[in-house]
Amino acid sequence: MFSVTALGEVLIDFTDSGVSANGQKLFERNPGGAPANVLVALQRLGHKTAFIGKVGTDMHGEFLRATIEENGIDCTGLVSDPDFFTTLAFVALDEQGDRSFSFARKPGADTQLSADELPRDVIASSRVFHVGSLSLTDEPARTATIEALKLAKKSGCVMSYDPNYRDSLWTGADVASAQMRSILPYMNLIKISAEECPLITDYTEPEDAAAALLRGGASVVVVTLDADGAFVATKDGARIVESFRVDAVDTTGAGDSFWGGFLCAFCESGKEPSEITIDEAAAFARFGNAVASLCVRKRGAIPAMPSREDVEALLSDLA
Repeated sequence: MFSVTALGEVLIDFTDSGVSANGQKLFERNPGGAPANVLVALQRLGHKTAFIGKVGTDMHGEFLRATIEENGIDCTGLVSDPDFFTTLAFVALDEQGDRSFSFARKPGADTQLSADELPRDVIASSRVFHVGSLSLTDEPARTATIEALKLAKKSGCVMSYDPNYRDSLWTGADVASAQMRSILPYMNLIKISAEECPLITDYTEPEDAAAALLRGGASVVVVTLDADGAFVATKDGARIVESFRVDAVDTTGAGDSFWGGFLCAFCESGKEPSEITIDEAAAFARFGNAVASLCVRKRGAIPAMPSREDVEALLSDLA
């Protein structure tokens, strides 16, 4: 049994790393991709995970496979395809550590996963099945994602969703909104950002967006508020869980590390999503905030995911 299996993109984040002696911008190669980031966070917190996706057989794909394997993630569902190049993301950082993205993905290997390549036994053996929305941008990955969701639901998995909207990867906001909303009926646990509220729902305010998603069938909804923490909602209430204030070096992977921590706490609760109270969801979010606060103190996403010991030490210091 895997605590969490995730389907989606694993890619290279070329992260802004200053300038060369000749005055040219330098980029540092970091492994990333939201679903993979979530799994590395979970592995370092002590959970067994599996990844489903596709990379090229180029140097970057080989590096990503080695990274995932080194982190203990099951790679049965990671396909290496010689016909497509591994997806690349170039990440620029401002003075606050906030990011802007430029992608090399036309098409990237992550969009080329097909339904017949899905490791069905891995999905069926998972407690939680997690997806983002980037696998919905193109075929055949879109069809593969839907097929995986159907199988996971039929197998009794808890369904987890973080859209992770990137506007440059869609042909338009209306297309992105329609596709991101299309898989909401499958979901038990949903995490969105404040900016994603109007794309995922018909509402701009986190409170209204969360309420709409709960009415739609979700059991727990979290709207991340960047440095202000997270708005958490369940059937019996809602509240803001404040973040841990730190000087961020790089916010890449912050939301993914948060959700990895949240899913870790959820899995360890032993409860079904419908049983989660607002107090419990808030506690999960606090644990996620602790994980994220440690992640953003270092560069990169996967390299910055903290250990269980570091997270517990932080929480102990704040107790």
